[in-house]
Amino acid sequence: MPSILVVDDEKNIVKGIKFSLEQDGMQVDAAYDGEEALQLAREKKYDVIILDVMLPKLEGTEVCQQIREFSAVPVVMVTAKDDDMDKIMGLEYGADDYITKPFNILELKARIKAILRRTTLSKPVARKAEKLVLRDINVDTQARRVFVREKEINLTAREYDLLEFFMNNIGRVFEREELLTRIWGAENTGDVRTVDVHVRRLREKIEESPSDPKYINTKWGVGYYFR
Repeated sequence: MPSILVVDDEKNIVKGIKFSLEQDGMQVDAAYDGEEALQLAREKKYDVIILDVMLPKLEGTEVCQQIREFSAVPVVMVTAKDDDMDKIMGLEYGADDYITKPFNILELKARIKAILRRTTLSKPVARKAEKLVLRDINVDTQARRVFVREKEINLTAREYDLLEFFMNNIGRVFEREELLTRIWGAENTGDVRTVDVHVRRLREKIEESPSDPKYINTKWGVGYYFR
């Protein structure tokens, strides 16, 4: 049974989301401020966290940033308005995706299910670990662990998916729209800047010089490719 944490200070919204997700067989916990959300995220293992930006005690972006210090759980940030800065800031602090209020509960459920499908498909199915190795990067695809220059690095769920996808398609150029569909799912209605932010964050983690990347390269006017 998938375990979901819903964080919002508007109790009616939380109640509606909780009821709808439970109808689909999910186990749902609720938190109504940032401190409570952070405590629950530390104490329990969740499959997805739905996290509002505007929260009492601790803002959603700060909660997300602190969660990223100890967990790669997928985080969907909820913004109160269609504000580009809210979206970008959420991604900058480690969110995997975002959705704007007011949202259709069916869209939210579609995004959650898309995340659950990807994480389920990535779970180990054999005892022998499979590896992806390229120069200084070593990826254990079954444990979803990444080592760069023999040091383990902490990637978010989306960052990991993006890296593994690139390493399985070395040399092929992908438009940002295609990466958005491939990594975030056909249900995603976000914009391509989501891809740009994740590529930049991934470069900062795997490249010795992010401004002069040796792995994730830009094909100007087209998209990105892994060299």
